[in-house]
Amino acid sequence: MERQNLLGGPPATYLPGNEEAAAALNAGEAPGKVAARFPACSAAWAALAERAFGQGDAVTAYAYARTGYHRGLDQLRRAGWKGHGPVPWEHEPNRGFLRSLYMLGVSAAAVGEDDEAERCAQFLRDSSATAAAVLAAEAGAE
Repeated sequence: MERQNLLGGPPATYLPGNEEAAAALNAGEAPGKVAARFPACSAAWAALAERAFGQGDAVTAYAYARTGYHRGLDQLRRAGWKGHGPVPWEHEPNRGFLRSLYMLGVSAAAVGEDDEAERCAQFLRDSSATAAAVLAAEAGAE
């Protein structure tokens, strides 16, 4: 549902979906295989980052998250995003980018990149307060 922005800020950006990649991930296909078949799929890169981080490999998580983040930025720009403005969590295709951004911040903090971690956390809050809250709650950090 498209909403009018009454505050005069930039409009929300809605990424196009990739139904085949989403179906593969939802069916339990390994995220690495999905990323290889659909390298622009930020959700696959986010899943890889989450898995690596969960296994204690923050450096690999950082690399996967950065890839998903940059692929998502490319898609946001193609969708008309001008460098700021809402990227709603409620729109499922946006979640791969938002999860990659979150994981980039978390893994940056884990490797001591404190400025990058804070920049990512602020960017996530600015893009979607809902995403920031949901992802923090999923991680157990409220």
